[in-house]
Amino acid sequence: MADQPADKKFFENLSGAGKAIGVLTSGGDAQGMNAAVRAVVRMGIYVEAKVYFIYEGYQGMVDGGDNIVEVSWESVSSILQVGGTVIGSARCKEFRTREGRLKAAFNLIQRGITNLCVIGGDGSLTGANLFREEWSGLLEELAQSGKIEEEAVKKYVYLNIVGMVGSIDNDFCGTDMTIGTDSALHRIIEVVDAIMTTAQSHQRTFVLEVMGRHCGYLALVSALACGADWVFIPEYPPEEGWEDQMCVKLSENRARKKRLNIIIVAEGAIDSHNKSITSEKVKDLVVQQLGFDTRVTILGHVQRGGTPSAFDRILASRMGVEAVLALLEATADTPACVVSLSGNQAVRLPLMECVQMTQEVQKAMDERKFCEAVRLRGRSFENNLNTYKLLSHRKPDTELPKTNFNVAVLNVGAPAAGMNAAVRSAVRVGITEGHNMFAVIDGFEGFANGQIKEISWRDVGGWTGQGGSLLGTKRALPAKYLEKIADQMRTNNINALMVIGGFEAFESCLQLAEARARFEEFCIPICVLPATISNNVPGTDLSIGADTALNAIVETCDRIKQSASGTKRRVFIIETMGGYCGYLANMGGLAAGADAAYIFEEKFDIRELQANVEHLTEKMKTSIQRGLVLRNENSNENYTTDFIYQLYSEEGKGVFDCRKNVLGHMQQGGAPSPFDRNFGTKISAKAIQWISKKLRETYRRDEGKVFANTEDSVCLLGMRRRNLLFQPVVELKDQADFVHRIPKEQWWLKLRPLMKILAKYKTSYDVSDSGQLEHVARHSPKEAETGAI
Repeated sequence: MADQPADKKFFENLSGAGKAIGVLTSGGDAQGMNAAVRAVVRMGIYVEAKVYFIYEGYQGMVDGGDNIVEVSWESVSSILQVGGTVIGSARCKEFRTREGRLKAAFNLIQRGITNLCVIGGDGSLTGANLFREEWSGLLEELAQSGKIEEEAVKKYVYLNIVGMVGSIDNDFCGTDMTIGTDSALHRIIEVVDAIMTTAQSHQRTFVLEVMGRHCGYLALVSALACGADWVFIPEYPPEEGWEDQMCVKLSENRARKKRLNIIIVAEGAIDSHNKSITSEKVKDLVVQQLGFDTRVTILGHVQRGGTPSAFDRILASRMGVEAVLALLEATADTPACVVSLSGNQAVRLPLMECVQMTQEVQKAMDERKFCEAVRLRGRSFENNLNTYKLLSHRKPDTELPKTNFNVAVLNVGAPAAGMNAAVRSAVRVGITEGHNMFAVIDGFEGFANGQIKEISWRDVGGWTGQGGSLLGTKRALPAKYLEKIADQMRTNNINALMVIGGFEAFESCLQLAEARARFEEFCIPICVLPATISNNVPGTDLSIGADTALNAIVETCDRIKQSASGTKRRVFIIETMGGYCGYLANMGGLAAGADAAYIFEEKFDIRELQANVEHLTEKMKTSIQRGLVLRNENSNENYTTDFIYQLYSEEGKGVFDCRKNVLGHMQQGGAPSPFDRNFGTKISAKAIQWISKKLRETYRRDEGKVFANTEDSVCLLGMRRRNLLFQPVVELKDQADFVHRIPKEQWWLKLRPLMKILAKYKTSYDVSDSGQLEHVARHSPKEAETGAI
């Protein structure tokens, strides 16, 4: 292993030898819990700790016996793609009593377990913290009654607790996303997309009830992701007289030839007097006042079921590894913590601070302080709500401001799922801001040919769920059409430009910025929104479309693994897209439980290929008799997919056989995932607000025109770690490798060792970002408007 830099912290220096970790799932189940369990078990064994399953949550801890079992590496094989929790979950009244906790402590001491990883909701985590606080007292009581030796009291003097939040409701403060939320949104959106086709056929109104007894996150985000007409959530009750307002809106939409209405109700929805609003009540209201054909669909436990999404698998795997690191570093003085997600960053937060803030939300709702409840939910929730309010209700023309600015939107590069959601959001927010919105057909080539038209609020109705690019998109860069494009911008008096696309969009805007000296028409605010399945745009950690592609890869890998487990002793070589960017291969490998992923960014040679074959040969001797290997399409010009397939076939003769699969354009197609719809919608709304601000700043009243030629007037809006940032494209130029069309530094390469560790390879893992226990941030309302996602 190469010498490790002195300023970095590597986890090889952390040993679990002599430690025992117990892992349990408690409370309501959530998709992705198994991925978290798998990560804890494998990371624990990797650092030489003993790891125990505690079956049936706290009930199993109290009952002991066969409910607490030491596990091996193979124990968690094939559970990554399974929903729910394989170790069971149960509500336990006994654990709420001291007597029950005494039994639990005795059962743990028998096995030397003093490290607990609890995956559950706030109730489960609060119980764990109480157990930790009482631990020394419980041990002394056990010693006094003669159940354990005095030696054990000294040896097992403190209990370490690390929590991971598994809850489909996303109702835990301190984390942007809880394990299971994204998968639940997948289930909801699958149903909504299916219902939309039948509703359209019959001109029906559908009232959908989704889970969320105390938290409206699922209702709010699914409303954003499907463009619902109305949403009811507990944190933000409708104003007095909402019944008439809703009916007016529904009838206006019908008058505009909209053939269906979707209303989403969280099961805990209330009015401003804290009285319940049920889906049946909403249906009866619509039928009585409007006479519309209305149906109710209650989604119920469907939302908890099914396979976990790619996002949840990666989130749970990252959290599981982080949880083990937190347990290894914990001391007697370390408070119980939760590993959590902030933006794109894994963080550790004091468990009780998060629980306290979560309880404060409920208190604010009970006291009818609804604005406070929304603020306490966190910046992500507040942003979702603000974006929904912006997009859901069109003000009459007489109430709209009138700026007379013309803003054009176009797509550039290859299609990516979520582009249409971004265009819809841009058009509607632009109209709300008082601009005239224009759509450019077929990218810069279409722009040069004059394929530009004004686009209205109604034109983009129903666009959120559509895959591909409805505006049409081409890879052509503007350089060879500069004169014609300038001509069209002058003819149509375009005052600002929003470019949605991948590396080509970034490069295009660089060309426009550099051409400003020759063409004054380009001296306008220009914003790039990253949208590409390859996720290869500098200046952003995530691009619109990458999540949908990742889900397509993971679904296919699941099916392939299933077929391999039937035939036994089979290895699949799978080729993914991405150009030279290994994001899809690497993250797809992490989410699908691959044995290896070959990418351009990490050079590999014949010795590494040989080592991978030997690794798989060893694996075939265990009970897991299948292998999965991913290869990015441009990872190496000589070690092609065919070459790797032939090498594995030859070297594995008599031990395993091989199959290969090129996934191709199926990664680019399909309906956008909830994440891509929501991400596209939110960043697009933010980009238009930035454009409006720039237009006001750069408008020269005396000349009656917009003139913007500073570097910060051509920006890319990207997600960096925890924030959304507008970055001048000129500054990002140095961060890009233009030959291979990738950023020079890519955050996800830090996660590469995770895939290797979980596939049983010895590797080095930089954990410099881990380890600091932070405090729960209480953000100001202003913060929701600035940097948060």
